[in-house]
Amino acid sequence: MKKNRLFWTVAIALLILDQVTKYIVSQNFTTIGETVPIWQNVFHFTYVENTGAAFSFFSGGVHWLRWLSLIVSLGLMAMAWFGGKLQINEQLGYGFILAGALGNGVDRFLFGYVIDFLDFRLINFPVFNIADVSINIGIFFLLLVMFMGEKR
Repeated sequence: MKKNRLFWTVAIALLILDQVTKYIVSQNFTTIGETVPIWQNVFHFTYVENTGAAFSFFSGGVHWLRWLSLIVSLGLMAMAWFGGKLQINEQLGYGFILAGALGNGVDRFLFGYVIDFLDFRLINFPVFNIADVSINIGIFFLLLVMFMGEKR
């Protein structure tokens, strides 16, 4: 863990943040679709149980997604553990992606769905969660590495 410490720190911290926020939402909302406006018609907390993939694609209990999350997570952990020292932006990118894959994977294994709650209504965007944000930020960091490079 010492070799790619930033990877592990980011992954663990964001996994905890993701799971804590989902727990708070699940304990404070009683029905699916219940919403609390933070900024009326712009941003709400809305309780959603997503049985599909990102943006609710393939809704209806896609059980293979739990296994995909597990395989991606194990692959990323093996890469960080057994592979060489990653560049800083690689550690950030893969750490964010691991947090997201684990966060949504835990939900799929425990509940059969993913808890989503971040609802940007101004742009009519699908409801999402911290794990989803983490995956997207991770992709951004990896794109930086791919297009801009990074000196070792």
